[in-house]
Amino acid sequence: MIKRRITIELEKTLKRSASVALMGPRQVGKTTLARDIEKANKSVYLDLERKRDLQRIQDIEAFHTENRDKLIILDEVQRLPDIFQELRGIIDEERRRGHKYGQFLFLGSASMDLLQQSGESLAGRISYLELCGIDALEFGALSADKLNQLWLRGGFPESLLAASDEDSLIWRNDFIRTYLERDIPLLGPRIPAETLERFWTMLAHIQGGIFNASMLAKSLEVSSVTVSRYLDLMVDLLLVRRLQPWTANIGKRLVKSPKVYVRDSGITHALLNIERYNDLLGHPVSGGSWEGFVIENIISVAPNNAKAYYYRSSSGHEIDLILEFSGRETWAIEIKRSTVPVLSKGFYQGCEDVKADKKFVVYGGHDQFALQDGVTAIPLVNLMQQLVTL
Repeated sequence: MIKRRITIELEKTLKRSASVALMGPRQVGKTTLARDIEKANKSVYLDLERKRDLQRIQDIEAFHTENRDKLIILDEVQRLPDIFQELRGIIDEERRRGHKYGQFLFLGSASMDLLQQSGESLAGRISYLELCGIDALEFGALSADKLNQLWLRGGFPESLLAASDEDSLIWRNDFIRTYLERDIPLLGPRIPAETLERFWTMLAHIQGGIFNASMLAKSLEVSSVTVSRYLDLMVDLLLVRRLQPWTANIGKRLVKSPKVYVRDSGITHALLNIERYNDLLGHPVSGGSWEGFVIENIISVAPNNAKAYYYRSSSGHEIDLILEFSGRETWAIEIKRSTVPVLSKGFYQGCEDVKADKKFVVYGGHDQFALQDGVTAIPLVNLMQQLVTL
């Protein structure tokens, strides 16, 4: 199995925080990572989807007393939302006893529930980490073949490492069906699986497009408010990214609606029934899919103080991705699939609008070189390596 970079970060965080929440969609590798932590530490692991494990912590204080000297790992913790209030007192008592760090590790598949439940009860007592899919650095995607495999199949380990493209697509279709028919209903929303699948597929078709609730509502025959609620759900489940626009008072009319991306490129392709790389290249979604793939890889390695946006003005000034680093600098990033990147005038003008300190175009080639006006043409992995060192 590929060594996940976040393992080191998780171990460090457990040494400075009383509790840690590791979030990510199902099947992304959270449990595998937690099991590795369990082997390396004095720990106890409970899967709250199992009735037996759920019963063991009905009296969390008694369970904690029996396992006071261990890291307690609770998987799928959003299934027991009331537990966080009780944990606050336990953590505070342990602090008074001198046991300040590494008491609990929570694993969750739904960011909204976990953040709201734990954030209110465990403020100042919890740190958050997100586990994304396998990225280009972890996969060692220095060759075109490996990068294309990652783009086609996405970053879920079982999909990426499947024996064939056919097996990979079967796994992703099963993943989609399981979410629609089992996981989402268990979280509470009563949305017909067929409706939500249509919505998810529509988002795949407009990958990287501006979110237009009215247009989608008309196609689904529901209200715009309902469509926005569907989007909130998919974002909360860490399945869709809502990329907000960069806005500032710069005297220009700016587009202020978010862009939307199905976060995993392999899921995008499964929703559109794209099995092979050659089929992907000839599909209308190819450009948007590549853009979303690059953006997810970049954000996955960006430091915690980096905020991600896109930029578009009514006059055509446009930047695919802006990274703003707290108190430091702004990076403007254009994304091209071509091995010969050609930049539009709108990108250069956008860089002037946002006062970009660094300007990049991520392209499909393997060499890094300078273009005009301080723009650097750079392969995806090279840019990710720069971000990791910040």
